[in-house]
Amino acid sequence: MAVGVFDLLHAGHLHYLEQAKSLGDELIVVVAHDETVRKRKHEPITNHDLRRRMVGGLKPVDISIIGNPPEIPIFEILKSINPDKIALGYDQKHSISSIKSGLIKHGYDKIEVLRVEGLSDDLDGTRKIIAKILGIWPSNEGGPYEED
Repeated sequence: MAVGVFDLLHAGHLHYLEQAKSLGDELIVVVAHDETVRKRKHEPITNHDLRRRMVGGLKPVDISIIGNPPEIPIFEILKSINPDKIALGYDQKHSISSIKSGLIKHGYDKIEVLRVEGLSDDLDGTRKIIAKILGIWPSNEGGPYEED
């Protein structure tokens, strides 16, 4: 199982999911619910239905689902997925030990939690890509194309 927001799908996401898939036979990806993204990170650029469709279209992904809204406990989704492993992205701020403690507390002591390595590219994150775009095309210019 892999989890994430997957807002503005990019090469870093694909790399994460390829590595997650290599850890087992089937990859189920949980795409964060819009309300969860709003509460924990930022206003999503694309809605969770579209993000789930885009992630589901990637070759390494067998099944993509939308995660629970924030009022439902995070471990609740494991009842329907029952993963052997949970793959964390290199930049996900979750501590493996705290996730493992939570899993054990909720009766999921057999699930392995692993962190995958990052892509060695400077544009492997959504915020990095947005920053790069804003740096290239400042608001006082008309955009990337110049008229001849």
